Amino acid sequence: MPLPTVILPGYLESAIAYRQLEQSLQQLNFPTVTVPLRRRDWLPTLGVTPVILILQHLDYTIKHILREHNATQINLIGHSAGGWISRIYMGEKPYLARGDVKPFLWQGHPLVATFVTLGTPHISQERWTRSNLDFVTNNYPGAFYKNVRYVCVAGKTIFGKRRPGSWLAYSSYQLTCGKGNTWGDGITPIEVAHLEGAENLVIEGVKHSPKSPGIWYGSPEALKAWVQYLI
Repeated sequence: MPLPTVILPGYLESAIAYRQLEQSLQQLNFPTVTVPLRRRDWLPTLGVTPVILILQHLDYTIKHILREHNATQINLIGHSAGGWISRIYMGEKPYLARGDVKPFLWQGHPLVATFVTLGTPHISQERWTRSNLDFVTNNYPGAFYKNVRYVCVAGKTIFGKRRPGSWLAYSSYQLTCGKGNTWGDGITPIEVAHLEGAENLVIEGVKHSPKSPGIWYGSPEALKAWVQYLI
């Protein structure tokens, strides 16, 4: 029996955007649930602030599906920011203890068999995400936990250029990796979507968001490239 699977949405996305992916995995016999986030659940994370509320939703969802299926591990799928937030969840270092914010610790890696990131920026130059991503990179570099299978999926769809049609990609790539003239999924450049020591995949033609026109990482055509790594 395949392991239960949890999907963590990307930044400012709600769970409903992942319904198609959830259903596709269920049809492949993976009991799947998306962390039940609403767009407004992300509002407390705007600016240079901790993502503790999202982590709490993730923890509750994982614990619930483990009990429901009498399982000891899951497959964890993080889209975009959901990928690096999941890396905080798996970690063993107290998260962002500063000011009036007490430290939190989840130590979730023993619960994760396979960890898939879809278009996740694992590093960033953006000031509003850099503190969180620096925390992840400094404490859990690369495919950090050897008991977890890391699969990092990037898209090769749009080359960033300073011209109409690719300006958004150029600006997003530059904010993320420091250069705009590179390939990516329209938001995340390939070079920051991969981790050293992971199974690193590139899918041509996929867009970053589940709301993008055409194919995204969770579309049936793209799913075939990475679903084989789930347990």
